[in-house]
Amino acid sequence: MGYLENLWNALDFGSLRDMVLRLVSVFLCLTVHETCHGLAALALGDPTAKRARRLSLNPLRHIDWFGLLMMVTVGFGWAKPVPVVTRYMRDPRWGMVWVAAAGPAANFLQGVFWAILFKILLLAGLRGGFFIDMCLAGISVNFILMALNLLPILPLDGGRILNGFLPYRWSVQFERVERYGIFILLVLMATGLLSYFLQPFLIFANWFVNLIV
Repeated sequence: MGYLENLWNALDFGSLRDMVLRLVSVFLCLTVHETCHGLAALALGDPTAKRARRLSLNPLRHIDWFGLLMMVTVGFGWAKPVPVVTRYMRDPRWGMVWVAAAGPAANFLQGVFWAILFKILLLAGLRGGFFIDMCLAGISVNFILMALNLLPILPLDGGRILNGFLPYRWSVQFERVERYGIFILLVLMATGLLSYFLQPFLIFANWFVNLIV
């Protein structure tokens, strides 16, 4: 019994609480992100995500468990990609651009939601506690994921968006690099170059949150 008491007392509940907050915010963030990809595809004529039952706010339909672990531990992760078949769309090239843009847009709107809720809680007199921390986690996770997804690297959303603007010949060459996308991203992270891309987005997020709050 003494061993269990010592183990209990040794637990860092501050870190455990932070982990739970991040986990909940990541679940919500990735679920809405992927659902909006599917909704955008459906609006453009592609029913694939609907048939795959991915138009759902059930996080278990979207979560890639290894990607979730990476998101919680190192701040970079992923969910299961929503299936998209562009041949159902009138303009497959631009359709893919809109589908890709729906994910970062969803993260931006979620960040706005958490910032507004944070403001409401402050006006209600709250200055700390679980809900305040949940809002802060929701803001940070969504704006960071938005910034990461806007990297112009395939298979990220930013790469899909850029690909829609490239001439056909360049687009074919760009798509060939997709297999190396994850390695390029890891190199950017390891060298610290990723922070230079993320910094403007985080500065904007900080300014935007301060504007609301």
